[in-house]
Amino acid sequence: MNPVFLEKMFEFYLLEDAYFSDITTDAISQGTIKTARITAKEDFILAGAVFLEPLFKILKEPFDIKIFKQDGERIKKGEIIAKVTSKDYSLLYVERICLNMLQRMSGIATKTRNLSNLIKNYKAKIVDTRKTTPGFRFFEKYAVRIGGGLNHRMGLFDAVLIKDNHIKDAGGVTSAIEQARMNTSFTAKIEVECENKSMVEEAVNADADIIMLDNMSIKDMKEVIDRFEGKAIFEASGNIDKNNIKDVAAAGVDFISMGALTHHSLWVDINMKME
Repeated sequence: MNPVFLEKMFEFYLLEDAYFSDITTDAISQGTIKTARITAKEDFILAGAVFLEPLFKILKEPFDIKIFKQDGERIKKGEIIAKVTSKDYSLLYVERICLNMLQRMSGIATKTRNLSNLIKNYKAKIVDTRKTTPGFRFFEKYAVRIGGGLNHRMGLFDAVLIKDNHIKDAGGVTSAIEQARMNTSFTAKIEVECENKSMVEEAVNADADIIMLDNMSIKDMKEVIDRFEGKAIFEASGNIDKNNIKDVAAAGVDFISMGALTHHSLWVDINMKME
C-alpha cells in the first residue's frame, strides 16, 4: 500500500472530525502519557489492524503500539486487539477514526467470510462492486479481500464494464464492444452486462472477455453457461443473498458480484478505553 495515499486519507479523516481542534480534549487534556486498549465486544473477522500504526502517525507524536491480532483472524468477544501508548490528546483525537475504520471493515470482512463459506465447494468466487462509501472505497475493498472475497474493478479507470446505458448509447451490444475495443488499451478486458440469453449470445459472438449475467434466473444462467462455457468468463449479479447464493454458484458461474458486501454489512462492536 502506498504510504503517501494512506497518509493523505487519514489526514482527510482527521480534518473531517477535528477540523480546527478537538475542543473537548484541548480543554481537558494534560498531555500525560496514557495507554489505551482496543477490545472486541463481540465475535467477528478482524480487518483494519494493518492500518493502526500509519493512522496513529498522522499526529506526529511519539507512540508505541502493540498489535495482538492480525487481519483475517476470527476474534472472540473480550479479546484485546491492540494497545497504544501515547499522549492522552493523541489517543483522543484519533479514537473515533480508529474505531470507525475497524468496525466498518471488520463488519465487511465478517459478512464476506460467511458468504464465501456457503459456496466453498463451488468454483465461484465472491467479488465486490463500486457500491461503496465515498472516500472509503479502498478500505472497504481491502476488507472484502480479508474476508475471502476478490475485488472487481477499483473504479471507472481500471476496467471496461459496458452496462445498459452504455449499450443504449452505443446502439447495441456489438457496437458497444467494438467501440470499447477500438478506443481503449489492449491490456483492458472488456466486460458487458447482459439481461437475457440473446444479449449473452451477441456478447459472445463479439468476443467479450467477461459477461455479467444481470438478474437472470438460475435456469437461464445454467443454459447460457452450458452453451457458451469456455467462450468467456461468466459473472452473476443482482438480488443475490445468503438464501440463493448456493444455487447461483451451482449454475456454474465463475464469479458472483454482490454490492451487499459493502452496502449491507453491519458494523461490529469494538471499543477503545484508556487503562
